[in-house]
Amino acid sequence: MIVVDSCGWLEYFSNGSLADAYAEYLIDHSEIVTPSIIHYEIFKVMKQQANEEAAFMAIAQINKTKIIPLTDDIALMAADVHLRHSLPMADAIIYATAGYAGADIVTSDAHFENLPGVIYLKKR
Repeated sequence: MIVVDSCGWLEYFSNGSLADAYAEYLIDHSEIVTPSIIHYEIFKVMKQQANEEAAFMAIAQINKTKIIPLTDDIALMAADVHLRHSLPMADAIIYATAGYAGADIVTSDAHFENLPGVIYLKKR
């Protein structure tokens, strides 16, 4: 199981320089778990950078994965993650959700670069 971080989805949707690298991880939606906070991040950025229709199309694609809502347990795990690794709130929630689901995170976000359970794709 994997979590594709928001930056990965955005690279893919915008055909960024790492779009092909992320596409390899997005082939089998049944192997992807998605923290619900990623909905917020993707919808906000896609609506801002493209338009509302593109934002809803992106969410429809993400909804093919297994969505994991923010529960009390995950929120407490995220607080611990923040204290241990100084991650921003959304990143701590994503990391905690991945841990809860037993998934690795695929990302280009430098906040995650040296953490266990992270597949880091360096931006060119």
